Amino acid sequence: MAKVSQAAKIGLFVVVTSGAGYVVVKTLGTQIAGGKGYTVHAYITDATGIAKHSRVAIAGIPVGQIEDIRLDGGRARVDIRMNPDVKLHQSARLGVKSASLLGENIVVLTEGIGGPDKRDGDEIETLPEARSVEDLKETVGRITDLVEKVAKQVAASVGSEEGGRNMTAILKNLAEATEAVNATVRENRAVINDTLTNVNHITTAGGPELQKILVNVRGITEDVKGLLATQEGKDGANGKDGGELRSTVERINRASKSLESALGHVDNIASRVDRGEGTIGRLSKDETLINEVQGVAEGVNDYVDGIRRLQTIVGLRSDYNFLANTVKSYVELRLQPREDKYYVIELINDPRGKTTFTQTDTDTTNPNEPAHYRTVNTTTTDAFRFTIQFARRIGPFTGRFGIKESTGGVGLDTHLLSNRFEVVQDLFGFGEEIKPRYRLYVGYEFIHRLWLIGGVDHIFLPNRRDYFLGLQLRFTDDDLKTILPFTGGAAAAGK
Repeated sequence: MAKVSQAAKIGLFVVVTSGAGYVVVKTLGTQIAGGKGYTVHAYITDATGIAKHSRVAIAGIPVGQIEDIRLDGGRARVDIRMNPDVKLHQSARLGVKSASLLGENIVVLTEGIGGPDKRDGDEIETLPEARSVEDLKETVGRITDLVEKVAKQVAASVGSEEGGRNMTAILKNLAEATEAVNATVRENRAVINDTLTNVNHITTAGGPELQKILVNVRGITEDVKGLLATQEGKDGANGKDGGELRSTVERINRASKSLESALGHVDNIASRVDRGEGTIGRLSKDETLINEVQGVAEGVNDYVDGIRRLQTIVGLRSDYNFLANTVKSYVELRLQPREDKYYVIELINDPRGKTTFTQTDTDTTNPNEPAHYRTVNTTTTDAFRFTIQFARRIGPFTGRFGIKESTGGVGLDTHLLSNRFEVVQDLFGFGEEIKPRYRLYVGYEFIHRLWLIGGVDHIFLPNRRDYFLGLQLRFTDDDLKTILPFTGGAAAAGK
């Protein structure tokens, strides 16, 4: 009985797995249209990293698969089977983008505009080819060659026997020079001490000599006084000496008068200031003006204190979207003047692109067309998205509102475990789709300044829903806040 039971279990397992395989095959066949739809082709110069039966996407959404890749006229021909519900217009383009640094590439399409639509067997144009991983490897190889040349030059200069002898001689000379300076200081210690002692003796014994100098100055003063008293007699005897002396005295007299006039002006200015006249006088007497100046000084002080308290937090983040098979990158700058308030600025590079809608209403008198009809154009570009939001924290919750990824949006963050665990919710993209875009993810700081992030995007839209996992490096840069005032002044001057 045990053997029969074991065989029955094996048979039941084979039946179940066969049924599951059949369901999976049927499901996948339905998803890729089971050979239905239509086939288009394009020519590219390099098909490295592209595999048969891999998905082809428009704006990150799978719309077909690669049916065949073969060589045709020296170029790679890529045949793509499109889903029957996806239309490619006249200006549709095919491109190859790098999915990772490991050499994996993916094929992307743009729907294009204009007619007629592409049919089975039609050719589509290609986008300009981006730099590949091989180009990066070639660049790194050239840099490596330059580094090798520099290393050889250094080795030739220092690594040879002659270079080693030269380095030894230089170090030896430096050691000898240092020892010589040390020996000089030791040998002249007594001389320095004697010099200081002599200076002390000179200053101590200089008192009597100073008295003699003062006596000599007094004698010279009396001689000058006597010379002035006999000035008239000397003028008659020697007109030259008397003229020089008179000229000198007159210059001294003019200088004293100028000094007296200057002192008078100073006294006049001091009197005006004391009476409150003039700018300085009003500044010293007018209480309102004094209060205004004090207010300006306090405002400058508050401004400087605000810059000192401001924290500038930089975040560098990359997410991998599993279903779209793309990498989304963020550069974040958070300006936080207080613990409970901050402003966040983000620049986002989303490989799925930025989608915009243009609506055109047309009135016509053409009898072959409706009198009034509306045209809606959908455009997907590789433009960067940006975020500017104001955030306010109350307890463990932080509310945000403003612009989220180039559309209006709001957000709610929950902080737990001493701010090392976060639950982040974003609601934005109003008008891009029928329903707004709702994103939910959690973040955990498993290493200081390094966050592990995972969540779900486009929760309300099953056809665009995707799951992502990423890392974020978040750190405080104090150097940024020192240039922010100058950045603001430059922006104001530009306006």
